[in-house]
Amino acid sequence: MGSASPPPAAGVLGPCAACKVLRRRCTDKCMLAPYFPSTDLRTFTNAHRVFGAGNITKLLQEIPQWQRQDAASSMAYEANARMRDPVYGCTGVVFRLQNQVSELQAQLARAQAAAANLHAENANLTALICARMSQALQETTAVTADGTAPAPYVFENDSFLLDGSSVPGYIWEPPLRT
Repeated sequence: MGSASPPPAAGVLGPCAACKVLRRRCTDKCMLAPYFPSTDLRTFTNAHRVFGAGNITKLLQEIPQWQRQDAASSMAYEANARMRDPVYGCTGVVFRLQNQVSELQAQLARAQAAAANLHAENANLTALICARMSQALQETTAVTADGTAPAPYVFENDSFLLDGSSVPGYIWEPPLRT
């Protein structure tokens, strides 16, 4: 019977995605292993198609260690964007997002203008109602020429009905005679 290969050491998942795609042996010193784990073959495959394995390795070697993870993530993002949009890549995504922000800002400005108009209309209606109610209260407290009090004033509109009894705290009483 053939000999089986020894099981991988504890904590080692096998070759990184780069070594799997490139069909090479993955070593402890593999430059790409920390940035392209074996569980994500598609990410390295796309990056390899767009940038090439040699360029990825060269770029990562030329930048400081603390920037390598960000660089690998950026290359993976750009490669995925290029797979979806070969012409514009990330630029197309940025352009679409900027357009969406502009449209949303315009929509917000229209909504704020509409809210301001409604607020102004509400204030105008409130002022009109208060003026009419004040006028009605003055008319109901006036005594007619024959000494009798007129009937309470009723203000009617298509959308609401107001009379003296609907005003909080208002109690209509006939004027006192002296």
